[in-house]
Amino acid sequence: MDLSSRTRDIFRLIVDEYLTTGEPVGSRTLSRRIEAGLSPATIRNVMSDLEDLGFIFSPHTSAGRLPTQTGLRLYVDGLMQIGGLTKDERRKIESECSTSGRSMTEVYDKASTMLSGLAGAAAMVIAPKMNKPIRQIQFVQIERSKALVILVMQDGIVENRIIDIPPDLDASILQQATQYLNDRMAGRLLQDVREEILFDIRNHQTNLDKLTKKLVEDGLVMAVTPFDGGNIIVRGQSHLLKDVNEMEKLEQARQLLTMLEEEKSMLSMLDSVSQADGVQIFIGSENRFFDKPNWSTVVSPYRSEDGRIIGAVGVIGPMRLNYARIVSMVDFTSQVMGKLLVENKG
Repeated sequence: MDLSSRTRDIFRLIVDEYLTTGEPVGSRTLSRRIEAGLSPATIRNVMSDLEDLGFIFSPHTSAGRLPTQTGLRLYVDGLMQIGGLTKDERRKIESECSTSGRSMTEVYDKASTMLSGLAGAAAMVIAPKMNKPIRQIQFVQIERSKALVILVMQDGIVENRIIDIPPDLDASILQQATQYLNDRMAGRLLQDVREEILFDIRNHQTNLDKLTKKLVEDGLVMAVTPFDGGNIIVRGQSHLLKDVNEMEKLEQARQLLTMLEEEKSMLSMLDSVSQADGVQIFIGSENRFFDKPNWSTVVSPYRSEDGRIIGAVGVIGPMRLNYARIVSMVDFTSQVMGKLLVENKG
């Protein structure tokens, strides 16, 4: 949306002040800070226009305004100035992500703790799992509308996932899906075959009926996610309780803390970053993982030598995160982690 230079400047100041203090911003405060020397009355008119556009709102009867979720999206997409990391911060990230004298598990733990400390928010690292060949896959109905996907690897490791199915699905459909996937996947690497099969299904290059296609697709997506990580490390959860002074926000924080412990929820949210490259920002209800207001996620994948997404790093916190600074942190950390995994071959 095209905004005048003056409107953009005022809006940017409102957001910057909110991200710094968390408090509503009034016209008098803005008039003292804006370089153009605009009067409070002029600024109030601009604020009224911004409110009509849905970019800011008044939380109560005071004259102050706060950015809406839509306003924050406008800010991060086009008005935010990304802050670079200092040399010390870069060195700290590289040092904490070093494998010198450490196992990879220790590196993941150090990386998430370090990122949480720098960001002042909860941080997470999705650690990759070795890409193993499959021996066998099987669908087993366990309830009227649920089936168990059983993955048996060549090394004997067994993994299970539960998927939703149409109620009372005919057993022959489960058998067809099992046969199809075993014919295509047996002896092959998980990540190598996943996209190939999904491409064939979505481009109607199979002889499967509609129900079997849906079952194969759902089972494959759930069983072999791009973030099928061996470990999800979350640190700094206590940051989520800072400045939570309303019962509704406190309850949301508790729910978020619970969901951070659930692997399925984390992988579901992070799966969305596979749709684009680089750092992604999910504000409030944009987040498929936790679609409540007041919370944001900044996340970036890291890749293997052949370009596959094998993990991710991210920060979760209140909507008034320091986006400009955290985007740089998450981006640099994901780059360092990617290089590290390539050097150590996962």
